[in-house]
Amino acid sequence: MSQKNIFAAIDVGTTKTVAVLATVKDNYTMRVLGVGVSATRGVQKGIVVNIDEAKVAIKEAVRKAEHSSGMKIESAYVGVTGRHVNSLNNRSAVAISRSDKLVAHDDLDRVMSAAKSIEVAGDRQLLHVIPRQFILDGNVGVKNPIGLHGFRLDVDAHIITAAATAVQNVVKCIRAINIEVVDLVLEPLASAEACLRADEKDAGVILADIGGGTTDISVFKDGSIWHTSVLPVGGYQVTRDIAIGLGIPFNVAEELKKKHANLNYRTIKENEGIENTGLGIGDGQTILRNDMDEIIRARIEEIIRLIPMELPPSDYSSLIPAGLVLTGGSSNIPGIEILAQEILNMPVRVGAPTGMAGLSDILYDPAYSTVVGLLLWGVNHSKDETKQPRPFARTRTAVIARKVLSPIRRLLNK
Repeated sequence: MSQKNIFAAIDVGTTKTVAVLATVKDNYTMRVLGVGVSATRGVQKGIVVNIDEAKVAIKEAVRKAEHSSGMKIESAYVGVTGRHVNSLNNRSAVAISRSDKLVAHDDLDRVMSAAKSIEVAGDRQLLHVIPRQFILDGNVGVKNPIGLHGFRLDVDAHIITAAATAVQNVVKCIRAINIEVVDLVLEPLASAEACLRADEKDAGVILADIGGGTTDISVFKDGSIWHTSVLPVGGYQVTRDIAIGLGIPFNVAEELKKKHANLNYRTIKENEGIENTGLGIGDGQTILRNDMDEIIRARIEEIIRLIPMELPPSDYSSLIPAGLVLTGGSSNIPGIEILAQEILNMPVRVGAPTGMAGLSDILYDPAYSTVVGLLLWGVNHSKDETKQPRPFARTRTAVIARKVLSPIRRLLNK
């Protein structure tokens, strides 16, 4: 197996940390080699607030992924999120330098360098400069201008920056366990890699990843990124509302939410006459299911209504005819897509990663869209030689097993 085809990703979330190791075959089929999940501490709304606690969670997730894969992770693609993330669209232009006026790779390099040369405050860090479209002599919508004739090349670029300290703290946690960061990727971009179809990106679509502490938003139009933003609210706030509203411990509220939450329940109750049943919370205590569902519905409604408010000022129904794709752990709540359709009056579906082989059953879930998207980002952008992943060393256990099994395999093959 070629080492250069092996990729690792680490998603440091507010409620859970996930590490995944995978290989990509020549036909771009992804085979998952190892998965590790651990409960996160020291992270609030996507931002590291306690390096020691966050480091422990990352180390545990990585240990589990290494154990299941028999390989040691030495570098990884890492997600970034949080309200500190900002984005803008910028246009830059250069003159075509060749005498025959054919656009060459160095012209693309120059126009992208011009797009990157925006003024960034000292406390900000440039995360991404992504070309949305190229304009050649005023002709818009050019996807690849290489080899075309022209005098002037423009680029519309989507530029994403983040608070430098927030980024540095994430990197510090990863490097503290002897793993290098291949690339930092904004999490809504990663989730889009895993959940959106090409036809949706072309028509115009919004992705909302409702995670533990944030809701990550990305908008695509004409096949390119149009807008990104992060809301500082997610599943954690839903659980907190339940705990406060019903006067129960947070961990009990989280368990009840995962097992019994149903945004369809009120409709089912009205149509089929289902009683407002009680849910046991231990020590003989119960809560009314309807009370919990109403609390959940109120917070989810708020999150859904906030999503279009994050879009650039325009008629969002014409900007995103493909509608809304929900993903992230909180999109697992039954009935969330129906509620979103009622509120926003647009097509809504729940998106989850697909198309993986190997140890991947756990990853076929909206809760793991970001970490799978980080892997896909690595695959799709690994042609950049400056961001090639380092080789992944086999663990000592795997090396010993290989030495023991090799003679046996030779005997069996005789």
